[in-house]
Amino acid sequence: MPIFGPDGRLRSGLALAGANQWQERSAKGLSDGLLTALEVENLDLWGTELVVLSACETGLGEVQIGEGVLGLRRAFQLAGAQTVVASLWKVPDAETEQLMTNFLGRWLKGEGKADALRAAQLDMIRRLRASPNATRRTAPPLYWAGFICHGQAR
Repeated sequence: MPIFGPDGRLRSGLALAGANQWQERSAKGLSDGLLTALEVENLDLWGTELVVLSACETGLGEVQIGEGVLGLRRAFQLAGAQTVVASLWKVPDAETEQLMTNFLGRWLKGEGKADALRAAQLDMIRRLRASPNATRRTAPPLYWAGFICHGQAR
């Protein structure tokens, strides 16, 4: 199975467990371990309130004239997800974990998705500025600004 093709939806995807052994798995009739944006578009996710793509650069894709950005975020929304939270760059793991834990905790307690993400980001800024390792009390956007919320804010 070719991994890359002329379609941007084949260039955006997630490598799941076993993806590094895709040839052997495919020969046995098993899933190749790769979930492309094209495959995601064919899922039935109607009624799914939230998809969180916290891996690096999951909000990116390929720009196609007349189509916009083809990538995972758009694929999940086309499949029916109401809201997708995705990243625009590589956010360090520890900060991603802190931010996502805070965000999801707030959302599960009833805050709107966009409000919960913003509040989690503001908490991260406060934590970074209060850190004893903070240089001039800064909070570099690298750690908190990489995640964006698309779709229904509530």
